[in-house]
Parts: sequence; C-alpha cells; structure tokens
Amino acid sequence: MLSTLLVLFGGGCSNDSQASRGNALLNVSYDPTRELYAEFNIAFAAHWKSITGTNLVLQQSHGGSGKQARGVIDGLEADVVSLALAYDVDMIAAKGNLLATNWQQRLPNNSSPYTSTIVFLVRKGNPKGIKDWNDLVKSKVAVITPNPKTSGGARWNYLAAWGFALKKNGGDASSALDFVTGLFKNVAMLDAGARGATTTFVQRGIGDVLIGWENEAMLAMKEGVVGGFEIVYPSISILAEPPVAVVDYNANRRGTAALSMAYLEYLYTPEGQEIAARHHFRPRDEKVLAKFLSDFPRVKMFTVDEVFGGWQAAHKTHFSEGGTYETVERAMR
Repeated sequence: MLSTLLVLFGGGCSNDSQASRGNALLNVSYDPTRELYAEFNIAFAAHWKSITGTNLVLQQSHGGSGKQARGVIDGLEADVVSLALAYDVDMIAAKGNLLATNWQQRLPNNSSPYTSTIVFLVRKGNPKGIKDWNDLVKSKVAVITPNPKTSGGARWNYLAAWGFALKKNGGDASSALDFVTGLFKNVAMLDAGARGATTTFVQRGIGDVLIGWENEAMLAMKEGVVGGFEIVYPSISILAEPPVAVVDYNANRRGTAALSMAYLEYLYTPEGQEIAARHHFRPRDEKVLAKFLSDFPRVKMFTVDEVFGGWQAAHKTHFSEGGTYETVERAMR
C-alpha cells in the first residue's frame, strides 16, 4: 500500500483552497525517503513562505519505486517524483508521456541531488561471518532483499551483486548469472519495497543479512531493536544515483510548474544537502560532504553506465521480459 504524509503550513485554509491556487504539491517517492522528505518539506515550506508569503500543502506518497512509477503512469497525479532509479522516470516519460525525455538535463548531476550505495546489514556480532558478496551464496545464509519487479532498491542490489561477479570472473556473464542465482536461492523473503525488507529483517527477525541502501542500514542502526546490528561494506558496490523530476503534464495542469521546480532545486542548496546527509544520503555538495565525512566510509564503487551501459540497457538485459532475473526467479522455485 501507498502511504501519504501531509504537511500543512498556515491557518484557516482548507486543502482544496490551497490546491486551487497552485500551492499544493505531491511528491511521489520510493520507500526509504520518508524521513528525508518529512524534514525537507518542513524546511522548503518555511523557505517558500519567507520569499513568497505563501503557505503550502506538501504531500508525500511512498512505495516501491517501480510500483510508484506505474502509479504515476496510471494516473497518480504527482507534481514531482523522487524515485530510486532513472529507468523508472524514463518510463513515466515514455509510457505516460508526462514529461520530456531529456528530463535528466534539467538539474545538476543528471537530476540526482544525492547518492547512496548498497551495503549489508547483519546482526550484532556478525554470527555468519559475512564480509563480502561471496558469503551470501554460502549454505545456511538467509538473505533478505526486496523484489526487483517492484523495488528500485532491489534492482540496485541485483546489479551490485552482478557487477561484483563480473569483476571477479573476468567479465563472464554466465558466471555472473550462476553467482546471482545462487544468491537469490538463499533469499528467505522478497518484500515489495526496501522499507518492507528492512522491517522483515529488523522487526520480524527474519534472515541473517539484509542487502539494502546504505541510508536504510544506518537508520536501522540508529533505531534498531535491542541486540543491535552491524553494517558490512563489501569490497565493491554500486554508486546508486536516485533521480528527481518535475512531472510536466501534471504540474502544468495543476499550476505548480514553478513551485515544483523550485522544490527540486532546493534539494541542491546547502540546507537541502545537509538534510539529505542527516538522513544518511551522500550529498553531492563537497562542502556539505566534508562536514559529514565521518558518516560515510570510503567505498570502491562502479556505476551503472560503466558496467551495464546505462539503465535502459541494464533493464533490457536483466529486468525486462526474458531478462536474467526471470531465469533467476525460475531457479528459486
């Protein structure tokens, strides 16, 4: 299910009256950004009020990134999207015809205001001795990861594992398929989204290791149950670059185009970058990153472009009909 967070600033104005003046904005986002945008929305609303005198209604919808993208295509009236990967925004542009196909050129860093990477979360003391990707294919290791069919984070996880296997085996795709198949045979549960997977591991106590976003792992460390957890950084991982975009068709129709762009641009300001860093996303701003450097260990990372030729190619090879994930999925049954 999609959850919605409503933040209302100002008194005496109903949501309908706010929306009729183009002062209501819906950000359709992926699972693990809930805390980030809860704080960011408060900061942006205060900023907007200070420069325009206008009160805002800011709404959030969260879920698995792929599922959220399909929701927007099917009519969920997002003014902006902040999703897990560029392919999901590309689909909104291509299938929904709701924004220009060159959307990545509108904002810095290909419209990705912050980054993350994929790490392992293990139980305190690391009882299974998990140190790297190789350990996830060992017998009697129960892995938790979300479903690549619905979760953007799961697709990052999948490609991170595949990239490790390619680099280990001299670029041999057959060996990589065998490795990733072995890993997924160890998966104890496939949740629809990254937050659901975290809940399964942290609160329900299922599994020996959670593969997931660095920010989710850090949040679990901060808010985890008695007994605690540890984060394991693998020898190599993937540079995850979650993008943002204005959904032109909806924003123009609702009269929020200028507001929507200003909202996303504020993510790149020092305040926006510090909010991202406080919620364990790696900021793009070098000065802000320097302030939080101790929070983010140095990790050897590769990009989707370097190893897979970009998200379009990665999706076609791995996640489309007949892709490698279907082969992996059959082996799991």
